[in-house]
Amino acid sequence: MSDVTNTRNGGPVHRRWNPAELTARCAAAFHAWWARRHGHAPPAHDTGGARPPSTAAGGSVLWRMRTTVKDEPGALATLCTALAGLRVDILSLQTHPLGEDTVDEFLLRAPEGTDLVAAVSLAGGTDTWTERADAHDLVDAPTRVLGLAARTAQDAAELPLALRQLLGRCTIRSRPATSRGGRPVPEEGLLEDTVIRLRAPEGGVITVERPYLPFTPTEFARARALVELDARLGPRIPRGRDVLTLPEGGAISVRRADTGDLAAAREMHERCSGETLRMRYHGPVGDADRYLNHLLSPRFGRTLAAQTASGRVVGLGHLLWDGDETEVALVVEDAWQRRGIGAELLTRLVAMAAEDGCAQVYAVTQASNTGMVAAMRGLGLPLDYQIEEGTLVITARLDAVAGRGGPGEREHGERIGRS
Repeated sequence: MSDVTNTRNGGPVHRRWNPAELTARCAAAFHAWWARRHGHAPPAHDTGGARPPSTAAGGSVLWRMRTTVKDEPGALATLCTALAGLRVDILSLQTHPLGEDTVDEFLLRAPEGTDLVAAVSLAGGTDTWTERADAHDLVDAPTRVLGLAARTAQDAAELPLALRQLLGRCTIRSRPATSRGGRPVPEEGLLEDTVIRLRAPEGGVITVERPYLPFTPTEFARARALVELDARLGPRIPRGRDVLTLPEGGAISVRRADTGDLAAAREMHERCSGETLRMRYHGPVGDADRYLNHLLSPRFGRTLAAQTASGRVVGLGHLLWDGDETEVALVVEDAWQRRGIGAELLTRLVAMAAEDGCAQVYAVTQASNTGMVAAMRGLGLPLDYQIEEGTLVITARLDAVAGRGGPGEREHGERIGRS
């Protein structure tokens, strides 16, 4: 089984590899990926006072709302009075001081059809933004922040996800240390309207972009605190492992991997055929090792390793944070293919993505890669397929994962099926 990480062109986007190193096959992968992504709608951003879509007659709707008011006595009271007049229930309120103004962030329960933007505008609010909320937003801000800090403390790979959940729908990218406009990003970071830049613990730069809503100094301070926590704790990954029995006998273990496994991963590459490596990386076989340091870094996602009793790594599965999307990728050594290892790795990666709140994951591969196609189908999830010039993009929707027993709940020694 194999897969490939895609690339993009045009605009301020994340390139996973150096474009000069990619072959024409990568261009085909890009075209298929871009065609899939191009139809995505931007985040909901209500600026025109349009009424929300109907849900049920006489029902109520949860909303997140931000609006800017003058930082003067009575301004917030006037706004709250206007909302109360429409029978809007204020469930929580956070304030973000900006000097002469204050950004007020609300969690509201409003009667269906309430024109929130018009009401807030009449009460003195400006730059009002609304978005549908759900039950997860009912957790108060301090509890949510402490939970994200605890997750980050346990696993370095949680930092990008924690930032995304802390700041709402945004794009997180990690890049090597660079200068911008002739000046490096300072140790304390930069806040520039809809972009936050922070010094990553390993010396690079973490960029957070949310074009539809400017960041406030309060949000900047929270993000910086999470990154500082990550820096203080240093490299870390969970060290547990599961031992699994193969159908024909023998056992392998599945565990988290990181850059400490670089040598073992390179040795696995040496045992793989050229065809396996080409199907995995869609580029020159000799370049395959160049990608491993990136793939194994917890900063860019999570990696699972399948390992024999002797300690030999025979398979790798990657869950990669691709801006605001999530990619899965697999490679299994030839002698260990068709034994269910790739399917097991993929199942666990998808469970991780679902636990972290990802709505979907995608894999980019070749249409001839029947092993990867079978593994994706074996998930039992709704799948979308898109193919162009021999490159196949398979997207799995993860809403059906909720409520299932995750891989972590399985008994040691469980048998795994063929893929």
